[in-house]
Amino acid sequence: MTVISQPVELKSDTGKVCLAIGMFDGVHLGHQQVLRQTIEDARQHGATAVAITFDRHPNAVVAPERNPPLIYTLAKKMRVIESLGVSSTLLIHFDQEFSRRSGADFIRGLAQGFGMITSISVGSAFTFGHGRTGNVALLKKLGQDLGFVVHGLAAVSLDGKVVSSTRIRDAIRSGNLDAASQMLGRAYALIGRVLPGDQMGRQLGFPTANLEIDGLSVPPNGVYAALAKVEKQSVQAVVNIGIRPTLRNPKPRLQVEAHLLDFAGDLYGRELEVTFLQKLRDEREFPNREALAEQIQRDILTAREIF
Repeated sequence: MTVISQPVELKSDTGKVCLAIGMFDGVHLGHQQVLRQTIEDARQHGATAVAITFDRHPNAVVAPERNPPLIYTLAKKMRVIESLGVSSTLLIHFDQEFSRRSGADFIRGLAQGFGMITSISVGSAFTFGHGRTGNVALLKKLGQDLGFVVHGLAAVSLDGKVVSSTRIRDAIRSGNLDAASQMLGRAYALIGRVLPGDQMGRQLGFPTANLEIDGLSVPPNGVYAALAKVEKQSVQAVVNIGIRPTLRNPKPRLQVEAHLLDFAGDLYGRELEVTFLQKLRDEREFPNREALAEQIQRDILTAREIF
């Protein structure tokens, strides 16, 4: 999949494109329906299937106080989009200047840049443009003027409720990871780059990889048996999510630490993808570090039984 920052960068044999537009956080079942419609349109019309998405949630710019934690990092989102068969992705840098563009100007700009839009697929509740004034009705009106077809696809429902990124975030936050996985259409995983830590895990005898989780949805605090994926290698792991109360840090902060079993290697700066299998226990404070180390050893034994 090629990633472009401007429509004119697209290299297309026919000059025709079919577009899917959305934030696509999580690339859940509803998003997949939109993307697959675009891929099918492209196949039928000899066009290039292009996903259009943003490098951050629009609220990060227009309403920071309502900016939600994301399900996926940008890199993971792009990989999942590619896995569905999309040919190219237009990744738009969402900033204040872009946020002031009207919906009509945005679409007309795409038509001018791409040259020939055959179809645009979005969710039926999709809104866009300054003040969210753009919607499916506006797209259809513009489609009549500019010569493209619009698919406003109905939301996908699961268990009688609409699948949405918000609902998935709620499921992750509450620890209902099976429900999150069902709505995603794949096993939920927390992805982050490995950052240098304070080496406390190593001092206890259990070195950990500390994940960068700023801006991401995170499961409830506790200790989990998990599978950690490093590039293409899958490694059994015990993961702690929490503030490490036993260490009595005067400025505690939420951390995700993965102790990889039977693994040796430098992980700093590399991306780690953690798929949670089972929660072992809640996070709790121990009387001292020795007691904590003994509990970690028991957690590892329990996790090995699960594996």
